[in-house]
This record gives sequence, C-alpha cells and structure tokens, in this order.
Amino acid sequence: MTAAQRYRSVFAPGLYAGRRIVVTGGGSGIGRCTAHELASLGAEVLLCGRKADKLERVRDEIVEDGGQASIAAFDIRDEAAVRDTVASLLAGGPIYGLVNNAGGQFPSPAQAIGKKGFEAVVATNLTGGFLVARELYTQHFARHGGAIVNMLADMWGGMPAMAHSGAARAGMLNLTQTLAVEWASRGVRVNAVAPGFVASSGMDSYDPSFTREVIPQMAAEIPLGRLADESEVSAAIVFLLSDAASFITGAVLCIDGGGSLNTKLFPLSGVPADSATSRPYDGFHRAQPPAALDALKPKLPT
Repeated sequence: MTAAQRYRSVFAPGLYAGRRIVVTGGGSGIGRCTAHELASLGAEVLLCGRKADKLERVRDEIVEDGGQASIAAFDIRDEAAVRDTVASLLAGGPIYGLVNNAGGQFPSPAQAIGKKGFEAVVATNLTGGFLVARELYTQHFARHGGAIVNMLADMWGGMPAMAHSGAARAGMLNLTQTLAVEWASRGVRVNAVAPGFVASSGMDSYDPSFTREVIPQMAAEIPLGRLADESEVSAAIVFLLSDAASFITGAVLCIDGGGSLNTKLFPLSGVPADSATSRPYDGFHRAQPPAALDALKPKLPT
C-alpha cells in the first residue's frame, strides 16, 4: 500500500506506539475512522461493539493497512458482559485509553417516544458508556492512569426530534465533568467531543423521510457552510487522548462548524466554495460517505 493510500493523520508517526486503546462502537462511522487513525499512529486498537461481523471487517482493514487491531463483541448495556470483557482485554496487556464512542438513536417527536425506546437510547448513549469507563477505572486506570474521551452531540439548547439522545448526551456531559474531578488524583483524564452534523454512516440508519426533509437543511444552518467529515472528529479525539492534552480534563471540544453558536437570527450567506475554512479535512483514506448524502447531494448548498 502506498503512502497516499494510508490514513492522512496530522499527528506524529508513532504517537501511540506500544499503547492499547479501546474504541467502542468501532465497527462503523466515527468509531471506525478513529480506530483507523489510532492504528495508523501505532496503537493496538481494541475494537468493541455488538456485531462481530462489522468489527471483523474493520479489524481486517486495519491489518491490511499495516496496523494492529483485535475485536471484542458484547453489549455495553450488559453490566456483567462489560466487566468480563474488560478483564479479558486487560489479560492481553495494559490499556492506555478509551474512546467511549458507542451510541445510537432514532429521530422521533418526543410525544411519540415510548418508555422502551427512551430507555434503550439512554442505556446505549449514557449508561453503557458509564459501565465501560467504570470497569476500566476499577480494573486498571485507578492504579495506572489513563485517558478517556466520551461522545456527546450538538445538544446545546435542546435536541428536537431526538429528546432521548439529547437527554443522554447531556447526562454524559455531566458525567464527563464529574469523573474528571473524581478520578484526577489517579492520573485519569476524562474529556468529551461534541460533533455537530457529520457525514457519517449513521445517517443511513434514519428513516428516508427524515433524510429527505432534514439533511438538506443541515449545511444551511452551519456558519462554515457544510457538514463535518469523520476524520475531523477523529482528529479531535486523537488530540484529547494524547500527551499534548495532559493538562486538559473535564473539557468538551465542539466540532460543529460554529453551529452551536448560531442563534438563527444572524443571516448566513454561505462560505465561498474556495475558502480554506470550508474544505473538509478528509484524512480518512477508507471513508464511505453515507448513501443518504449521495442521494441528496444536488440539493445541498455548495
């Protein structure tokens, strides 16, 4: 494989050499991209998720690219499975960090969300992440230190059509800040990223009517005039895990093109297409843009 076909990370080669890092939700989307970048920087990536076949595909991609990866298929909502899996992963050697990325939701008005659906999303986006972080802390980080990056979303000011996810992500924000204080004396840093609209495979899981109606409006609401690509989120995660962020804990890095700052009262005229600030980073050599965006590309602002 040529250099042009490898992950185009901005970070120093070998940055994570000899370090093992857990990536939950590593079988697709942002998790898959982050796993590739970490592996390209020398990490041994421990891919976690519910579906072994998806994890195996990403593992095989990483190995084909010259990296190291292994998989652990389990449900992060299952406390016993989390405890046992963390113990099994630690049997293979010390773990340096955790990318608490696993999550999922479905668009729906709040009044149409049932108790089962609400609790399922909260369990996936909040409780499961807590369980993984807690087990890594109690079984390893409390004695050896570590770095954790949690996944939030652009839920500032509410998250209409995703009340369950907004509630869970807001809870993860508070959990991030709480753990950053409680675990600091043990050398554990806990931070978070909050992506806005990202051109990721998760879009393909939404109902087609939501895709047709909402996605074309997304870029128009972003001051930088476009959606993020997965590698722009991954780069933020890689930084927060790194030694360069050794005095950062309890922080949230927004990756939203300014979307969380826009009051919607200030008119956006669009960013010139040739502006450097409007171009996606596009560092992931194996990126797979969501089919939902391809179908709507003619309708999106350029």
